Amino acid sequence: MKFFPRSAFARTVALIAALLLVNQVVSYIMIGLYVVKPSMQQISSVVARQVQGIMALDDWFNETDISPEQQQLLALKYTEATGIEGISEDKAVDYGLAQTTTYNFLSAQLSDLLQANTEVRISQGDAYRVWIRTEGLPGYWLVIQLDSFDEARFSPMLFYLVLIGALSVFGGMVFTNWQNRPLKALEAAAKKIGQGDYPDDLPERGSSEIIAVTQAFNQMTQGVKQLEQDRALLMAGVSHDLRTPLTRIRLATEMMPPSEDYLAEGIINDIDDMNAIIDQFIDYVRSDTSADNDQQNLNYIVEDVVAHVPDSWHSKIEVIYNEMPEVLVREVSIKRVLLNLLENAERYGHEKVLIETGYDQQRHMAWIKVCDDGPGIPANQIEYLLQPFTQADKARSTKGSGLGLAIVKRLVERHHGRVLFGSSQRLGGLCVRVEIPAQTPTAN
Repeated sequence: MKFFPRSAFARTVALIAALLLVNQVVSYIMIGLYVVKPSMQQISSVVARQVQGIMALDDWFNETDISPEQQQLLALKYTEATGIEGISEDKAVDYGLAQTTTYNFLSAQLSDLLQANTEVRISQGDAYRVWIRTEGLPGYWLVIQLDSFDEARFSPMLFYLVLIGALSVFGGMVFTNWQNRPLKALEAAAKKIGQGDYPDDLPERGSSEIIAVTQAFNQMTQGVKQLEQDRALLMAGVSHDLRTPLTRIRLATEMMPPSEDYLAEGIINDIDDMNAIIDQFIDYVRSDTSADNDQQNLNYIVEDVVAHVPDSWHSKIEVIYNEMPEVLVREVSIKRVLLNLLENAERYGHEKVLIETGYDQQRHMAWIKVCDDGPGIPANQIEYLLQPFTQADKARSTKGSGLGLAIVKRLVERHHGRVLFGSSQRLGGLCVRVEIPAQTPTAN
């Protein structure tokens, strides 16, 4: 369902809230049936007896030959003793009949008790008064003042139920949040591992199931960290062992006679390519951490990289600088990103390369765009080309190791950024946009 909660925290809170709601409804019904209803029946019984007393007194007046003065005196004494006052229907409106509210439940109760059609109303003010009109006393309203009858007594009960429910839900939220805190720590640690950082072992806390998952995660982290170290060590050893014979081959090639310069030049170029490929391998497996980062202005990094491009490059590089705040980055890694993008633009572009920097204030993102006037990359091949050791079939040649864009993606993601590909409106070729957050996200 669309509105059904998806997270474990939300589902737990929703379950607690639903159970409490059912409990509160049942409690309210039970209180109404076994507390409120009997109390109202007792009140109805007492009031009915009072009315029956008035009716009996009225019958006695009709059967006894006493003077009206004596009848009035007896009625007055009875009214003072019982708190019941008889009011004619004509005077009832002036006495406050219009401010009364009909209670069907009490009306039905008294009708059964008095064996006559009876209407019960209640007025609220300084005192609560019960207004009764029955067929046994036509033309009169009996007004009974009940100081103990307080309709507002129902409000504290409802307030109590709501308060208990709210406190229970809040306690459930606190408990669920405490239970889910280790899961959030696992999520944050997993994201760090995905970005190339290896956090310390997570504290083992929470339920037994969470502790078991945390222990397994810590073991996995140590295993992945050791595997990464072994891979880096293996790559460093292989690159070192390869460079030694390559260096000897280069020295031997440079000592070849001038008559074989054409052959020596080809061998030296191949050796340079192999050294460049080895450098790319090392760059790809290098493990940079956030401890290596420093506050840098990307404009200065771009300026430094552009100033040191090889003189042999044929493309003309144009740079557009915009205002840029300092960003927490590893300078060597960002230089490698720019150099790889510029190498691709130089290799596959024609004559022009455009670099532009900027800052998105709303998203707090610093960005760099590198655009060329080459054939570009088809949209359906972008994800493929971001994988290691892959190259496009037509838009890219087979030269190189196929790690250039993979290194760019890997280094940018380690800075919590992203790489976007598109077409340059100005040059018509590929345009790569690198975004790096000015404020490094922190795990909650």
